[in-house]
Amino acid sequence: MGLRPAEVCGQRWTDTDLQLGTLEMTNTRTMVGNRRVLEKDAKTAAGERVLPLPSKALDALKKFKAQQAREKLAAGEAYTDSGYVVVDELGEPLNTRHLREHAYRLMRRLGLRQVRLYDARHSCLTYLAVNGVPDVVLAAWAGHTNAGFTKKKYVHVAAEDMRAAAAAWDAFHGE
Repeated sequence: MGLRPAEVCGQRWTDTDLQLGTLEMTNTRTMVGNRRVLEKDAKTAAGERVLPLPSKALDALKKFKAQQAREKLAAGEAYTDSGYVVVDELGEPLNTRHLREHAYRLMRRLGLRQVRLYDARHSCLTYLAVNGVPDVVLAAWAGHTNAGFTKKKYVHVAAEDMRAAAAAWDAFHGE
């Protein structure tokens, strides 16, 4: 969805409304020196936002919450009820290094090219931009105040993305 890795790791169930289908971005968990976890508020005031969940993400979160409940029951007292969404089988919250390592393993297993999670953020925001999401909405989704910054830094248009422009020229020239 184009979230920052620290936002993913900082997501708590209390900030996730499965009835309304929203995520409230208020907390981050990042690594300092790849050793120590730093938990803090959103990166900026604009980073504090509420995002509507796409239906597939909402369904996945509902299933994941049920899976966590089963894991908690199975682990008994060994389970840590941390309140975070992204946790291991014993309820311990993952940090951005754990998230990155898990994502890389998944990419390898699926035969996908390995990309940095921040590059995946760029790809998500590019996808939204080339599919007509207005600049102001794109910036708000990314947690930015400046739509120009979002487009300049995060949106990377590929040749395939410009297919509609080629079609427009075909129409202009009377294909």
